[in-house]
Amino acid sequence: MPEYHEKLWPAPWLFVATALVIPASLLVFLPISLIAGIVTAIVLYVGCVVLLLLSAPTLDVRDGRLTCGPAQIDVNLLGEAEAFADAEATQERGPRLDARAWLLLRGWVQPVVRIPILDPDDPAPYWLVSTRHPQKLAAAINGSRRPVPGS
Repeated sequence: MPEYHEKLWPAPWLFVATALVIPASLLVFLPISLIAGIVTAIVLYVGCVVLLLLSAPTLDVRDGRLTCGPAQIDVNLLGEAEAFADAEATQERGPRLDARAWLLLRGWVQPVVRIPILDPDDPAPYWLVSTRHPQKLAAAINGSRRPVPGS
């Protein structure tokens, strides 16, 4: 059975953009105290970096289960996963998006995989998941289905 593991780490530019809290906090606190401004700037930046790192979701295909962030589903309840990149990925995230779909999207990860849900009790018609390796994730999902006994 194919396995897949990916952590959707934030892009490097996010850490640079997050650094804008430093001049913003200095602007607010320097008139009060130089030390308070510097300490606040450092604490806010470190806090933002920690939040970015802790909020990075994991994609995992293992032991007949697909895990995407907080959600899990048995691969036998999934249809044929499709990988999308570039303009097609933009269409999947935009004009073609079904409002009922379950989403795990990250703005800094452009490619996506659409994973149809075959469970009639699930209100979501499919999952749409950001991934840096859409072909590998789709292949792992599609190759992980176990034959149903008696069929």
